[in-house]
Amino acid sequence: MYPYDGKNRRNRPRDPFDFFSMDEDFEQMFREMERMMERAFRNVPYDQMQPGRSYVHGFNVHVGPDGKPIIREFGNRPMTDEKGTRQISDEREPLTDIIEGSDDVAVTVEIPGVEKEDIDLNVTKDSLEIKVDTPKRKYHRKLELPCSVLPKTTKATYKNGVLDVSIKRKEKKTDKDGYKVNIE
Repeated sequence: MYPYDGKNRRNRPRDPFDFFSMDEDFEQMFREMERMMERAFRNVPYDQMQPGRSYVHGFNVHVGPDGKPIIREFGNRPMTDEKGTRQISDEREPLTDIIEGSDDVAVTVEIPGVEKEDIDLNVTKDSLEIKVDTPKRKYHRKLELPCSVLPKTTKATYKNGVLDVSIKRKEKKTDKDGYKVNIE
C-alpha cells in the first residue's frame, strides 16, 4: 500500500475512532438523500414557505435482504396542482416499518400528536391505509403489504405516538429451503 499523500482518498489510512470519515457507501447514500430532498422541494413557490408552518422531510435507511441499503422517504408530501405548480401538502407520510413473520405481518407507524380516536385504519387483503385528519395534524400513508393477509384478523394498538398493527397471513410461511442431511 502506498503512503497517504493527502490527495488520493483510497490510500487514506482508516482510523476506527474517526466517526466523521464516511466510506463510499455512506457517501453514496448521502448523495441519494440530497437528490431526494432536492426533488421534494424543487419548484415549490416561495409563498408556500410560510413562517410558522411545519415542513417535515426525512429518510429511513435500512439494509435489504441483498445487503444493499434501502432508503425510504417520509414527511410532507409534494404535490402538483391543476396548473402544474408544485405545492407542499399539509398531509404527512408517517415513518413506517413492515416486518413479515411466518404467521403474520407487523406494521409500526409513527404518528405523534394525535388521539387513537382520530386514526382511520383500513385493511384489504394486500394493503394497509392509515389516515389522520385533525386541525393540527394530518397523516396519510397507503402501504402495499408483502403478502396476502386476512383483514378481519387485524389487531392495532396505539401508545406514545406509535401505532402497532398485526395482521394474520393468509397462508403460513414455510421454510422450503431447509432439508435433512443424511450423514454417511
